[in-house]
Amino acid sequence: MNFESWPPSPEPLAFTDPWEYELAFPGDPRGPGIARLTLRAVLAAHGVPELIERAELLTSELATNSVRHAKGSASVRLRWAHPVLRVSVSDTAPLLPATPRSPSPEAGSGRGLFILDRVADRWGGCALGDSLLGPGGKSIWFELAVHTGPPPATTPALAA
Repeated sequence: MNFESWPPSPEPLAFTDPWEYELAFPGDPRGPGIARLTLRAVLAAHGVPELIERAELLTSELATNSVRHAKGSASVRLRWAHPVLRVSVSDTAPLLPATPRSPSPEAGSGRGLFILDRVADRWGGCALGDSLLGPGGKSIWFELAVHTGPPPATTPALAA
């Protein structure tokens, strides 16, 4: 008797193949933590561990700002186009953030864009237009580039 799974599982994507994931979350304080865990799992599964810490820090900053200031749902999109990872955080607040400035040591907040400007390889933002679902918002994105080759072929595959 043949116990092969049906339908057969697809082959994993090559390291240089593009991919994209998106996670939507409500305006809930748990959202940024869930976004961080999801990002960590996706990057580890695709063999891009060198980007995890920086991507996690920046995603946390942007997702936290969305929860604090947008008062609505938000989403995080991860897009890989070798050798660049682009992470976009979109929300319902229409105002783009101000230009980052060096925060004073006494400031209790206001460091997010400063950190983004220092850690990301590139970053930016854009307004989102109105849709059938309601008023537009904004999307803030950052890019991080990989400076090494693909992981060794012996990397274990994720269980399906």
